[in-house]
Amino acid sequence: MLRKVLLSLILSGMSLGGYAQHEVLSNTLIFYAPFDGDTQAQFAVGDTDIYTALDRKVLQAAKKGLEGSNTVLAKDVGLHGDALEFKKKGKPVVFYDAFKNMGYSKESWSGAISFWLRLDPAQDLEPGFCDPIQITDVNYNDASIWVDFTKANPRDFRLGVLGDLSAWNPQKLGPDNNPEFEKRLVRVKTPPFSRASWTHIVINFSKLGTSSATSHLFINGALQGSVQKIADPFTWEEEKAKIFLGLNYIGLMDELSVFERPLSTEAIDKLFRVKSLKTLISGKHQE
Repeated sequence: MLRKVLLSLILSGMSLGGYAQHEVLSNTLIFYAPFDGDTQAQFAVGDTDIYTALDRKVLQAAKKGLEGSNTVLAKDVGLHGDALEFKKKGKPVVFYDAFKNMGYSKESWSGAISFWLRLDPAQDLEPGFCDPIQITDVNYNDASIWVDFTKANPRDFRLGVLGDLSAWNPQKLGPDNNPEFEKRLVRVKTPPFSRASWTHIVINFSKLGTSSATSHLFINGALQGSVQKIADPFTWEEEKAKIFLGLNYIGLMDELSVFERPLSTEAIDKLFRVKSLKTLISGKHQE
């Protein structure tokens, strides 16, 4: 009830139809950062603040806000207002706390992540891998969910959902030519990113931590691929988990949202068409 009241107060606007999908999106939302006016999440189960650390090794010294980062709040360039702009590759890291904001469960964890990117990977990115989003308590290869651009042009776009490193890669082999690493990726060649338009990304994940876990990647409402039966434990020290944004990424990001269960293709299509949750979630939840 409290969540519905908060959403009705925070995320006002008229429903654009598809009442069932509108209900699903509003009732399962657990984190929403539209980056309009400031970087604070407009709705969150956990901490709403964004943080900057000078280095990933000193996250405990992170400070609220974007000061000291290579990231700014760019005015009037977003889907409906402002957006985050990552201006150059560098060590300062920007993140939200994942504690409570991801709905994590060690036994069987499901959810969805939605956000928008705008860039030309061939022109804007500096050499090397970059992760527009990476969610983990340790590293990209240890109980982590991420998308990245590969290191050289033409760049692939990949979704990685990897369980505990000790389970899937006990020898700690590097990712190059490691079949166990590749098995856990959805790889998209010639992805449709552009400076001229926004690209919508949705990550669905289901039953992480069980033998029947799955992941799905959607771009602009269309399924790009999936990984079935990710039979790895997925163990976090949840208080240490972060939603890292823009790791070595150069470009724009907007409308970051997290849901506590996977989204249907109908709900993903609605998000893609209306672009902003502000225009989708009505203020009808008054009970």
